[in-house]
Amino acid sequence: MKKKLVALTGAGISAESGLATFRGSDGLWEGHRLEDVATPEGWAKNPGLVLEFYNQRRAAARAAQPNAGHRALAELEQDFEVVVITQNVDDLHERAGSSRVIHLHGKLLESRSSYFDQLVYPMEEDRIELGQKCEKGHQLRPNIVWFGEDVPLMQRALEETAIADVFLVVGTSLQVYPAASLVNYTPPGCPIYIIDPSQPPVAARPNLHFITEPATTGVPRVAAELRARA
Repeated sequence: MKKKLVALTGAGISAESGLATFRGSDGLWEGHRLEDVATPEGWAKNPGLVLEFYNQRRAAARAAQPNAGHRALAELEQDFEVVVITQNVDDLHERAGSSRVIHLHGKLLESRSSYFDQLVYPMEEDRIELGQKCEKGHQLRPNIVWFGEDVPLMQRALEETAIADVFLVVGTSLQVYPAASLVNYTPPGCPIYIIDPSQPPVAARPNLHFITEPATTGVPRVAAELRARA
């Protein structure tokens, strides 16, 4: 039976494919305040701005390509049962070949009803326009979990983490909750590998390994070590 490997990934792994991280050093996201483009209040205030912001992010995500970090996680499925829990809203993990991906913060390539959360639609085009409505007559919005909204897949992520044999943290500062709390739900003794150029704050514990490298080099290196021990 294959061991279970759970990987929590964040903006850092997508940044290496050219996609902007959600918060710059100036506190802005692509020149916008997060409150204006990533909250229910921002949506209520100016839905046109929010739609255009995500229309641009969607076009950028479609143009981006998976990198060596994404591919190394996908290739680990040959030796492990792999579940990727991602804070990213792009589809780079899937395009790299990962077959089990939990998108905690939603999917950029889906739209959903602004009133009926269960009405979700795959998107072939890059844009959602004002006036585009769900089948029940409500404006479509990006299928993104904004700040201040519930994270519906968090319970599933917790359940997967609680039975991990190996836990990887890739390209995330561990500052955005509730996703950042997952590391605290790993089983006792579960080895944890934190792969990030800057060392995120994690309480010391046994079997904690810091790899201060970007995902494109750190994930393949850890993958090779894990395969050697599998």
